[in-house]
Amino acid sequence: MAFDGTVVCGLVHELQAALTGTHIAKIAQPEKDALLIQTKGNKETRRLFLSASASLPLVYLTESNRPSPADAPNFCMLLRKHLQGARITGVSQPDFERIIRIHTEHLDELGDLRHKDLIIELMGKHSNIILVDENETVVDAIKRVSMLVSSVREVLPGRPYFVPKQEGRVNPLEATMEDIRTALEKPVTLTKALYQSFTGFSPVFAHDLADQAGLDGDQPTASLSETEKEKVCAVLTEKIRLLKEGTFRPVIYYDGEKPVEFSAFTMGIFPEMTEVPQVSFSSMLETYYGSRDALVRIHQRSTDLRKLVATALERTERKRSLQEKQLRDTDSRDKYRRYGELITTYGYQVEAGAKSMTAADFETGEEVTIPLDETLPVMANAKKYFDRYARLKRTAEAVTEQLAESEAEYEHLLSIKASLDNARTEADLMDIREELSASGYAKKHTEKGAKNQKAGKKERRRTKSAPMHFRSSDGFDLYVGKNNFQNDWLTFQFAHGNDWWFHTKKAAGSHVILVTEGKEVPDRAFEEAAKLAVHFSSANPRTEKNPDGDPGTRAEVDYVLKKEVKKPNNAKPGFVVYYTNYSMVSDADISALKEVSEG
Repeated sequence: MAFDGTVVCGLVHELQAALTGTHIAKIAQPEKDALLIQTKGNKETRRLFLSASASLPLVYLTESNRPSPADAPNFCMLLRKHLQGARITGVSQPDFERIIRIHTEHLDELGDLRHKDLIIELMGKHSNIILVDENETVVDAIKRVSMLVSSVREVLPGRPYFVPKQEGRVNPLEATMEDIRTALEKPVTLTKALYQSFTGFSPVFAHDLADQAGLDGDQPTASLSETEKEKVCAVLTEKIRLLKEGTFRPVIYYDGEKPVEFSAFTMGIFPEMTEVPQVSFSSMLETYYGSRDALVRIHQRSTDLRKLVATALERTERKRSLQEKQLRDTDSRDKYRRYGELITTYGYQVEAGAKSMTAADFETGEEVTIPLDETLPVMANAKKYFDRYARLKRTAEAVTEQLAESEAEYEHLLSIKASLDNARTEADLMDIREELSASGYAKKHTEKGAKNQKAGKKERRRTKSAPMHFRSSDGFDLYVGKNNFQNDWLTFQFAHGNDWWFHTKKAAGSHVILVTEGKEVPDRAFEEAAKLAVHFSSANPRTEKNPDGDPGTRAEVDYVLKKEVKKPNNAKPGFVVYYTNYSMVSDADISALKEVSEG
């Protein structure tokens, strides 16, 4: 469901109660389009997360902190200058739009009281966070918008702030019965008539209003009887009353384990889904969008690494193709060896100056015609063929070795590509960047902390990346490496000899460790460990839009006691060998598994 005006209305009521009267203590900008504001007051410390992401614009109160860059971006510094220590006087929603205004007051350098508003516009690709002064003039924005980008409205320092009006739409909190009646006269479907007539109504919300009136939202308004129109008016009037009073019931609708929809009110149009009430709008949004937001952001942050890996894969593939062609070109080497041997054996019978000779092949017994260079003595032709054989043999041996290295390089790059799909945190990306640097695919990454240390600033240590931890249905701990460094650590430092090791056959992906603690392991635990191996492998392709891949993906999984897994000398990170194993075919559905929080 869209982050519509009804959800914003409920969130504003929540923020108004939680933040009014508090002071802004800290402001951070963990992402280029997101802020984390810490407030203190009313005997509580709260964190407010604001995101103007084009794909996931969000606002909610959270308990979680987010790592911030060592050097604050310009917009963050500006907000600290204007709002640090400011008192929040209220939170509002103008005209029922998808806009939240946080009203503040503070004393300027001269001791005069000033009022400024932090405005969050939750409008898809047009989302923004804007600071305006008491004259409705833009101080600055997290995304500056010039006339080259939008001919409707500039969002630049010094420009007047305004929201373009949506023609033909009415603020539902100010709607009269005549406005409702007018909406029902539009020559469209009932659902369209509602969401096209009232600000902040989404198609899903409008469809549910029709359902509550006992009507089909897809039927034309022209087919409505007076009685049916009265039902729509009654339902809409009641809903408007609840919005004005701030009477909400935030809920998330689940299809199995997957959250599918959320709403400010219970809805009757999802009878087949599980309805789970939420304690607040913030918890609802954080639950629904939290993990998805993190995955989308990490996917975006890894764009440069993905391009680097894709380029390296393409280059390695071209190199492999060239080496395979060179190897094929040496296939004739044994023919030249036989020619030399036959000339050495029967050449004494050939007259000088002959252009060819015929002899029976030692291996097949068939007659073979051998071309000769008439300008050379017959036996010199044998040496010529032996030399050609020797050159091709040396080439074959060298190219075979190079091809093996290229194959290993290609498999290594595929494993790094899979690691990028498994990355969940900035620390995970740092591990992958470090591996690319160590393998020579990228320049050595200089940490900002090292630069700061040279400049006399305190170095900030980066967070250590950790493997994923799940618990099976039978209570067994399952650990999943997110990258090659973690795979090596899990397999050769963390796991004990009688723990079980899993990996998808002939696919790049995670090492999965099933911790036994000396207990007998039921079949279901083995099956669930195999599901994790498939889920976090290249056999289960994932994208930004579908970060979990297809749970129906099936692949063969090898599993073996950890003590049977060995790492060859000088092997690349994540590469192992084993000579005895069991196998099973599994899908990628891990919905029955619970992930364990390590924090």
